[in-house]
Amino acid sequence: MRIDHDKLIVKPGSKVRLKNFDPKYTGGYRSRAEAEVDLTKDIARLAKYQDILYAQNDYAMLVIFQAMDAAGKDGCIKHVMSGVNPQGCQVYSFKAPSSKELDHDYLWRNMCALPERGNIGIFNRSYYEETLVVRVHPGILEGQQLPAATRKGNLWERRFEQIRNFEKYLVDNGIVVVKFFLNVSKEEQKARFLERIRNPEKNWKFSANDVKERQHWAEYMSAYEEMLSATSTKDSKWYVLPADEKWFARAAAADVIAHELKKLGLRYPKLRKDQQGALAEAERTLLAEK
Repeated sequence: MRIDHDKLIVKPGSKVRLKNFDPKYTGGYRSRAEAEVDLTKDIARLAKYQDILYAQNDYAMLVIFQAMDAAGKDGCIKHVMSGVNPQGCQVYSFKAPSSKELDHDYLWRNMCALPERGNIGIFNRSYYEETLVVRVHPGILEGQQLPAATRKGNLWERRFEQIRNFEKYLVDNGIVVVKFFLNVSKEEQKARFLERIRNPEKNWKFSANDVKERQHWAEYMSAYEEMLSATSTKDSKWYVLPADEKWFARAAAADVIAHELKKLGLRYPKLRKDQQGALAEAERTLLAEK
């Protein structure tokens, strides 16, 4: 393994400074080709583990992807999960909340999308947006129909605590939580935006609002640092994935997910003696057919 997880993990209780996480870091790989060999192996591992996860039907896994625009979340999900059975994997992309969603608490729509036992659920953005974009744009909070009393004091510290408690509840109930922040540099984001503008086949990916959000880069980085510091816990750690090289982010994500599934000690269900007897009887019946 050429990916040192310790270099990617936000250690619980630590104070994050994103300047200490190099977005160009590529681990022990000397080339993209080397990383893609390991990615292929991990995709196969994921397919195997997911099959057992689905059969055992005890655990579930929730994988959260957070990032700035153009960091590569969609491509990472597409490549890493390319080998899993679609029956046991669901992806949810959370956009701005609808009027129905705003009539509920901010965690409600995410709770409705949690993976069933035996499944892997992927959140492309998540409830963490409520501590990021809402913080950078306070006006959004005004439209969330919150009683005035709930907005007093340090709202963000309360939300961090609520999220920690929510994720502990998930873990305590057999849902493994894996969280990735794809760490792209401001320079690389600019290059990707220009590519989307200049390449007709990528024009559809670009929104003028992306450039407007870019003007708040420093505010977003500060919000991310505080969020990562406050919500990386022993049972639901954050992984900061260097994202300037998309191939490394994909290899790292696949390696981490496979590692977390392996830790569960998954096993195919073992039949009871009466069930084994029923199998033997069924086999005899089939063999006796003319």
